[in-house]
Amino acid sequence: MPKPPILLAMPLPADLVARLVGRYEVLGPLERVVPEAVPPEAAGARALVTLGGFATDAALLAALPRLELVCCYGTGIEGVDRDAVAARGIRVTHGRDTNATAVAEFAMGLVLATARAILAGDRLVRSGGWTSLRIDRMPLVPGLEGKRLGVYGLGAIGERVARRAAGFEMAIGYHGRAPHPGVDYAYFPTLLGLAEWADVLVVATRASPETRGSVNRQVLEALGREGVLVNVARGVIVDEPALCQALEEGVIAGAGLDVYAEEPHVPERLRALPNVVLTPHMAALSYAAQAAQQATLEESLDCFFAGRPLRWEIP
Repeated sequence: MPKPPILLAMPLPADLVARLVGRYEVLGPLERVVPEAVPPEAAGARALVTLGGFATDAALLAALPRLELVCCYGTGIEGVDRDAVAARGIRVTHGRDTNATAVAEFAMGLVLATARAILAGDRLVRSGGWTSLRIDRMPLVPGLEGKRLGVYGLGAIGERVARRAAGFEMAIGYHGRAPHPGVDYAYFPTLLGLAEWADVLVVATRASPETRGSVNRQVLEALGREGVLVNVARGVIVDEPALCQALEEGVIAGAGLDVYAEEPHVPERLRALPNVVLTPHMAALSYAAQAAQQATLEESLDCFFAGRPLRWEIP
């Protein structure tokens, strides 16, 4: 029997591709994830492997008339037009919480790097500026013990961030659509209220029309002059120009960012600032997280083409 055709929207690790080639007719990757970049031979693809941040919209679906399954590599699904796939009867899977532990670890790394000025210390040493043992060789920082960490989105990642922050003897609060039963952390019904309370605000919520730009100037002002913002969710959740202005003007003390509004573009305004730690969307790049994401992707494809239930299907 011929192998089922699948289309890769983006390059995947070579060992994963080799395993997929053994079971499927692997097409792609696409040079750009737009309808006009779909080659004629890919029009018959029955499954699309993509990233949640890529636009899987009606126009792209029209270029894939035989498509039956969208597999998002990782946990995000914000680029999938849910109405468009539903209208076609196309099923959607993702990686569930496969990278949650890795991202939570990284979030705490950004909290530490930003709140404790670790990169500023690194730059001082590398530049030869460390010339004495004076107490004021580096500005003093508030530290984390006894401070308040606010989690915006207490899902799989946010819950793990909260548990790790508790280990640093921080008070924990969170904001989401509703309180979580059985959770002892302080719940704030509004993001603004959480920001007013918090010393550190970690963004771990899903990107959606409701959350887009929700971390705005008002929220940053509420976080305050000694406040720290960390974003390991999606760049579009933060109003990027407002964040640049807040960092430039000292409205907040600093930020740690792993995600940006238009990746891989990072605004020059951000790159020029000394009070922000910038990383290239790498929070999920651990051995364990990638192995789990690959396993869920392979399981979803295998189950779909074998007619078995999809454990990771988005309703």
